[in-house]
Amino acid sequence: MQRTPYSFRRIAAHLRRGGLIAYPTESCYGLGCDPDNRIAVQRLLKLKQRPQSKGLILIASSYLQLVRYLQPLTQDQQQKLREAGAQAITYLMPAQHSAPRWLRGAHDTLAVRLTAHSETARLCQGINSALVSTSANRSGQRPATTYAQCRRLFGRKVWVLPGRVGKYKKPSTIRAWADGRIIR
Repeated sequence: MQRTPYSFRRIAAHLRRGGLIAYPTESCYGLGCDPDNRIAVQRLLKLKQRPQSKGLILIASSYLQLVRYLQPLTQDQQQKLREAGAQAITYLMPAQHSAPRWLRGAHDTLAVRLTAHSETARLCQGINSALVSTSANRSGQRPATTYAQCRRLFGRKVWVLPGRVGKYKKPSTIRAWADGRIIR
């Protein structure tokens, strides 16, 4: 991350309290929160005007940050997930039965990506957690791609972290884990 007024410790505390953050990802700014905080997820969905039934993406810097949400993976499958992250591919993967419904929406799968975006990966490492990651926009509008756009869009409702968006021009590709079929 570029210089920011927020330390990882402060960001983690903000997220635990139900706070929302915006941060640069592979193609746009992401809007995120603590995936285990149902109230924070509901606030994020309300801010985006997005129905819960669609489900959300979790990003992480390592498989260990996702393990409690997903059915177990072999070493080869974990490697496949790492390689997909380097290509900004999000997979719909079989979720643990205990994975919160507010993340899965109306699905038995969970959308996950091991991010290769260096700033986002450092963020997940620094807070030692996966993050909800949805584009920083209102539903149906173009995603924000700069710090300034996020500040205008969300004001003080969201902590906006400075940084550079990655080189991808489109949102991550979403694929079914079982057969690789492209969903988006």
